[in-house]
Amino acid sequence: MSIPVSTDASIPADNPWRLSVAPMMDWTDRHCRFFHRLLSRHALLYTEMVTTGALIYGDAGRHLRFNAEEHPLALQLGGSEPSDLAHCARLGEQWGYSEINLNCGCPSERVQRGAFGACLMIEPKLVADCVKAMVDVVRVPVTVKHRIGIDREERYEFVRDFVGTVSEAGCNTFIVHARNAWLKGLSPKENREVPPLRYEMVHRLKKEFPHLTICVNGGITTDEQVQHQLIELDGVMIGREAYHNPWWLASWDAEFFGAVGEDITREHIEARMCDYMVREAAENGTSFSAIARHMLGLRHGLPGSRRWRQVWSDHKLKNLHPHEVMMLAHDDLQKAA
Repeated sequence: MSIPVSTDASIPADNPWRLSVAPMMDWTDRHCRFFHRLLSRHALLYTEMVTTGALIYGDAGRHLRFNAEEHPLALQLGGSEPSDLAHCARLGEQWGYSEINLNCGCPSERVQRGAFGACLMIEPKLVADCVKAMVDVVRVPVTVKHRIGIDREERYEFVRDFVGTVSEAGCNTFIVHARNAWLKGLSPKENREVPPLRYEMVHRLKKEFPHLTICVNGGITTDEQVQHQLIELDGVMIGREAYHNPWWLASWDAEFFGAVGEDITREHIEARMCDYMVREAAENGTSFSAIARHMLGLRHGLPGSRRWRQVWSDHKLKNLHPHEVMMLAHDDLQKAA
């Protein structure tokens, strides 16, 4: 089946947050984002969280490098020191990112030890200071991604006061994961599944702060759910479903941005990714397996998809040309048909 994909890049200009792919550690690297951009011209893409320490003391270029094709693209930062965040936000703008996002939602213990992520919600004035420090030095939007509560704190007033305080510092866009973050007792994976989803809390925020851009994240997996949320809110951020079922993105431009364009097929996208693998190997010495892992959900739910994934995951084929691997994968698809 072919999917119409727009080539008009101007459509989401009024609201770039209408539909986006969430920042996901170890997943949304630049290879993943290149793949997702082939599927949707208009969805906003986010980097993995990059800590201020990694940029200040590490190889900033390695963390900030991206493909020009990835735009529109936002950089997510992790940190809690205003001056460090200001420095890194300035770097992000200089590198060409269209938005700087502050992570106030990650519950992992490693992030907690760094005193940032979800635990920052307990200190809204500090977050406001961080936001103001970034707003003062960049012209691109500074946004915040956060949860609706921490641990057993389930009062609406908690998240309301957080958003109110931070917005006064110059943040006009909030992306709200509609679950609490449990800082003790749950793994990051469990934190994405166990605390109940409470979308009504996010809807209430929009009613109380109509002048702010309020987007929702968490548990959304269908067109119908996206459309329902867009009635109440300004945008929807999709996480794991976008990664595991990426072909869904191929319908987004027409479904949610009103765009019409050329038809694409899974085979077309796979061939484009092979071209990208060849380019990356020549320019950066990147093995095709580092790239192919992100597209393993492309044939999700189709006959032969398991064997197709096995071929692309076979390290014994690592010395073959990517287009040869694609031919082998499709030979097995035909046998499975």
